[in-house]
Amino acid sequence: MVCTCMCACVYVDPVCSLPAKLINGGVAGLVGVTCVFPIDLAKTRLQNQQGVQVYKGMLDCLAKTIRSEGYFGCYRGAAVNLTLVTPEKAIKLAANDVFRQKLSKDGKLPLWGEVLAGCGAGTCQVVVTTPMEMLKIQLQDAGRIAAQRPAQGPAQTAAAPTPSLVAPPQRASATGITVQLLKTHGLAGLYRGAGATLMRDVPFSMIYFPLFANLNALGRGSNSDMQERAPFWQSFVAGCTAGSIAAIAVTPLDVIKTRIQTLQKGEGEDTYKGIIDCTRRIMKREGPSAFLKGATCRALVIAPLFGIAQGVYFLGVGEAALGLLG
Repeated sequence: MVCTCMCACVYVDPVCSLPAKLINGGVAGLVGVTCVFPIDLAKTRLQNQQGVQVYKGMLDCLAKTIRSEGYFGCYRGAAVNLTLVTPEKAIKLAANDVFRQKLSKDGKLPLWGEVLAGCGAGTCQVVVTTPMEMLKIQLQDAGRIAAQRPAQGPAQTAAAPTPSLVAPPQRASATGITVQLLKTHGLAGLYRGAGATLMRDVPFSMIYFPLFANLNALGRGSNSDMQERAPFWQSFVAGCTAGSIAAIAVTPLDVIKTRIQTLQKGEGEDTYKGIIDCTRRIMKREGPSAFLKGATCRALVIAPLFGIAQGVYFLGVGEAALGLLG
């Protein structure tokens, strides 16, 4: 018998192969991102607001974006995400499962093993997440910078522009930003904010994966029950719940990461030298509440994103695909 309380060991499924895990993670990432990307765009724009408040909230941001940029303006930067989310999600989910299997004994994994596996998964994914987020943020925030200009008063217009790391192209593209960063800063330019990304993703994974595993194991108390896949609805609800809790918990770290990775700043907005400098400046200028900017958006993005991811993962889409190919 395996106890299902939070301090209990959780059964580790050894059946699913690594190629199937990679396919499951990639498919789930593509579906999830397509569904929630507009909310993620609103999150980025709200988190970057410092002086001029162009948007009052998520709905106001989406309405103004559609009005000024059209419906597809809500998907600015989506191509980057859709291209890189497959390896990113595949690495995250597969790494977590690999670590869980390595750390388990007799098919059982203690809580410390779950946390350590989540830590490993969060660390592995940063190699893809950092450049993906760097490019995505520039494209998502371009509309906010453009919308900010007519909202500024004469005094702000006359002020000297805030320096930025790259010159603003006429029409920003992921390729253009990548080439310019590589020319001016080398590969390190694409990995700006890697420390902040690691600081956000490792705690997220340490919270998410153990919480999901225990929620997903509820109601299955014996080894024979634990070896069966959880029902779709249970995996979906467990993913949504664990994802929203973990997302809100690390929102302050996400705000810091977003601010550091944003290259183009609006008039009068701060630039940051690093994590400590960013934290100090936000606290001094905007107060502690600024660290929770976009928290609702993050929960609304992460909850269905990971709900869909875990649902697809546990439905065995990857196994089915490999079966058709085999």
